[in-house]
Amino acid sequence: MPELPEVETTRRGLEPHLAGQRIRAVIIRNPRLRQPIPAELPAILPGRTVKQVLRRAKYLLLDCERGWLIVHLGMSGSLRVLPEETPPEKHDHFDLVLENGLCMRLRDPRRFGAVLWTADDPLDHPLLARLGIEPLTDEFDGAWLHRQLRGRKTSIKQTLMDGHLLVGVGNIYANEALFRTGIRPQTAAQRLSRPRCDRLAQTIKETLLQALAAGGSSLRDFVDSAGKPGYFQQSYYVYSRQDQACRVCASPIRHLRQGQRSTFYCPACQK
Repeated sequence: MPELPEVETTRRGLEPHLAGQRIRAVIIRNPRLRQPIPAELPAILPGRTVKQVLRRAKYLLLDCERGWLIVHLGMSGSLRVLPEETPPEKHDHFDLVLENGLCMRLRDPRRFGAVLWTADDPLDHPLLARLGIEPLTDEFDGAWLHRQLRGRKTSIKQTLMDGHLLVGVGNIYANEALFRTGIRPQTAAQRLSRPRCDRLAQTIKETLLQALAAGGSSLRDFVDSAGKPGYFQQSYYVYSRQDQACRVCASPIRHLRQGQRSTFYCPACQK
């Protein structure tokens, strides 16, 4: 599933092509996504200008003057900028056609994504209103993290993936950040000291920024707005490396399940 680096990579690829462009048409080929694509979009969007493309957590927000498109990539979705005349393929469900001859096309084989519309502040939308802090902001640091972990008996791995606390980290980058900090994923969140929280917060930022610089991770379907895959998966220390030698100490990487998600760690490097 695309996580923060993949969604931000997509946003950065879309914005130069969309910002300032007028919408000429909307094409809905299959409205049956996680939530139905609003049927009124082909009537209300043409003639409006895309003012900016923002991101909140794993959601993309397209400012269309008097309203916002809220887009989620789901498990397998991607957004690409293509010439309008490019023939659609089987899983191409939605086109936002611009007056400059380009279109933003949503491809989503598993149809777990979403294209929604709101005329109100998108941050007040029920899907976004209760989301947690953004990890790449100055507000997110060791002091904040240490305060939030007090009294939390859940594992630190599961806590980092709680979107009501911290957004966009996801399974891949929680695994990688915990390895780089030397913290076992099973550790109760409340047991982390302030110095370990300082290091963990900094490592989360560093891991996400490195992934962003690499264009994110492409494990299954993810490609950026130009159709290119990311390559951060080539730098994984633990994720999806069960029984392989640790890149630091050569111990076999172990695997377990936490909250129905796969966790990978090195028993020697992480304490």
